Amino acid sequence: MTNLEFKPLYPDWTGRPIVMAGPCSAESEEQVLETARALASQNIHLFRAGIWKPRTRPNSFEGVGSIGLKWLKKVKEETGLKVTTEVANRNHLSEALKFGVDVIWIGARTTVNPFSVQEIADGLQGVDIPVLIKNPINPDLNLWIGAIERIYKAGIQRIGVVHRGFSHYGNSPFRNEPRWSIPIELMRRFPDLTVICDNSHICGNRHMLGAIAQRAMDLNYHGLMTETHPNPDEAWSDAKQQITPEVFGTLIADLKIRDVSSSDESFLNHLEDLRHQIDLIDDQLLTYLGVRMELARKIGEYKKDNSISILQPSRWNEIVETAVEKGKGKGLSEIFIEKLLTAVHQESISQQNKVMNQ
Repeated sequence: MTNLEFKPLYPDWTGRPIVMAGPCSAESEEQVLETARALASQNIHLFRAGIWKPRTRPNSFEGVGSIGLKWLKKVKEETGLKVTTEVANRNHLSEALKFGVDVIWIGARTTVNPFSVQEIADGLQGVDIPVLIKNPINPDLNLWIGAIERIYKAGIQRIGVVHRGFSHYGNSPFRNEPRWSIPIELMRRFPDLTVICDNSHICGNRHMLGAIAQRAMDLNYHGLMTETHPNPDEAWSDAKQQITPEVFGTLIADLKIRDVSSSDESFLNHLEDLRHQIDLIDDQLLTYLGVRMELARKIGEYKKDNSISILQPSRWNEIVETAVEKGKGKGLSEIFIEKLLTAVHQESISQQNKVMNQ
C-alpha cells in the first residue's frame, strides 16, 4: 500500500512532546493509582501500564491480566487521564475495548508476527481507536510497515508508531540498539505519521533516558513513552529502566524543544546556501563512486583472466585500517568509516562478481 493518509491520535494533542508515561506493569490497584495521580499533576497526555506482559522465558511475571483493566478504568474516572495498554491478540483487544481503554499499542514481539497483527486488525474492523505500533524486535523496516498497513486496512487512520530500539548481539550500552536510521526512513516515507520514542526500552537503564529523549526531540519525534513507578527498584518488571514520576517530571522539564522551521529570511538563505554546497558535494561523491566501480570492474576482468578470487582479505583490512586513521583526522567516527567502506566494498564485490560470471 502507498499514499496512506494518517490522522493525529487526538486533534487536541498539539505541540511537542506528546507525553505517555506509567509503569511497565500494573502490579496492584494502589500502585497504578499512586503513579497516575502523580503523573496527572504533570498534565501528561496518556497513562500507560502493561496488563499482559510477553516474557522471554516462562515462570516470569506475565502481567496481572484483565483485572488490571479495572484499575485503568478507575484511573480514567479519578484523574481524567486517557489510558493505554498493550494487546497481543484478539482476546486482549476485546477485553481492552470492553473496559474503555482509549489507545492500544501492539508490542515488538507481536509486530514481528504478521499472523498476530492480522488477528488484531480483524478485531479492529468497525472500531475507531488510536493504535500505536512498536517496531519489530529485529531491524526490519518492511515488517514494521507491513504491520502499519494491516492496521490501516482495518479502517484505522489514527495510527502512531513507537520506536523502542532493536535487538542486537554482543556488547552495547543500550538494551535495544536505537538504529535511528530505520525510524528516520519511516518518517521520510510517511511524513504525517505520529512517531513516539520509547526511551525506556532503548536504554534499559535510568542514566541514559534524558539523553535519548533529547535525541528523539532533536530528530523531530512527536513524543515520548517512558516507564515510571513509585518505587522503581521494587518494580516487578524492568526495574532498572523505570524512574519515579518526580524524576520523570524533571526529565520532561529539561528537554529542549527546537522549532521545526523558521521564518527568518537570513537564516533560511544561509541554510539554503549550505544545503546547496552539500548537494554539489553529493553529486561529486556519486561521480567518484561511479569511477571507483568502473575500476572495480576492470580489476574483476583482470582477476578473471588470471583465475584470481574476488575477495582479498589482506587488501580489504589494509583499506579499512588506513581509512579509519585518515577519517579520525577529519573528524569522522570509526563506526561511520567502517559502515561506509563496507557498503562500497560490497558493491565492488557485486560488480566484480558480475564480470567474472558473465
